[in-house]
Order: sequence, then C-alpha cells, then structure tokens
Amino acid sequence: MVEYLTRADLLANIGTISEQASVVRKAEAQSPLGATFLSHSSKDIDLLPGVIRILERHGAVVYVDKKDENLPPYTSRETAIGLRDRIKKSKKFVLLTTKNSKDSRWVPWELGLADGYKTPENAAILPSLDSATDKAWTEREYLGVYNRIVYGSLQGQSGPVYMVWNQDRNEATELSAWLRQ
Repeated sequence: MVEYLTRADLLANIGTISEQASVVRKAEAQSPLGATFLSHSSKDIDLLPGVIRILERHGAVVYVDKKDENLPPYTSRETAIGLRDRIKKSKKFVLLTTKNSKDSRWVPWELGLADGYKTPENAAILPSLDSATDKAWTEREYLGVYNRIVYGSLQGQSGPVYMVWNQDRNEATELSAWLRQ
C-alpha cells in the first residue's frame, strides 16, 4: 500500500530555522548539471526544506532555481530560456505538487518542459496533501499521468520506504535506486 506525503510529514523533516535556510541555500547554489531539478510553487516555499532533505537522504543532488545568480532577478523571457536550459541539463525532474500548483504560471510550464526533455522514467511528481484523505486532486488533468514519489511497502524491503510509483502498472522503484538510474 502506498501513502502520499502530507504537509505535516514534510514540515516534520525541516529542522531548525538555520538548518532550513542552509538546506535551501545549498540547493539554490547547486549547478543543475546532472542534478535533480525541484520544481515548486512559490506558495510552497515552507515545504522545500523537507522535500530537499528527503531527496538528499536518498542520494539526490538537488537544484532549486529560486536564487540562481545566472537567472535574471525578475521573471522574463530570459528567465524562461534559462529554466528551459536548466531542466534540459538536469538528470531528474521532481515536481512538488500541492493545491497551490494549479495557480502557478511556471509549474505547469516546467512540468511540460520536463515531459519533453526527460523520459517518463526521469520525471516524477511528489504530491503533498493537506490531509491524508484529500487525494482526488492528484489525479486532476495532467497530474494523473506521472509517476509519484510516495511512501509505503515495497516488495523485497523489510519496512516502509520512499519510492517512485507507477500507478498504471502498480510498480515501484525505491527512491534511492530511481535517483541513481
């Protein structure tokens, strides 16, 4: 059985305020080349430290574009060109998706780029629910076609693990193995 992560799950992983800032600063300073591009809505900035920590614990080098010094300080055509290049150079693409994602102008565009540049095996969404029972929106429109990062039992593992789950085939790969592929 798989479980989606909740906001509370992600917030439980964030550590102290100085640890949170350090985790995010490191991801913002990272080169996108060969990294895991972490896309998110700016309204979900509070969840980034928890997501970054989960990905790093499983072997990811995480890139977040928020303070990339090579991108313009304001959103523009140049921002779009830069993001397109960074997504193309990244090894994996993960979209932290919440109810806020649908209101973002950039999130669907970044996911569309990843869909074109990455094989389906190299892109995944990490749904974060407000409550464990509020799953319906994760199937909405295009979100339902992507593999998901979830938590649960995986055949061959002794306990629950983070995994990348393909719901159509009901198959999963341990997150650390997926990040190495």
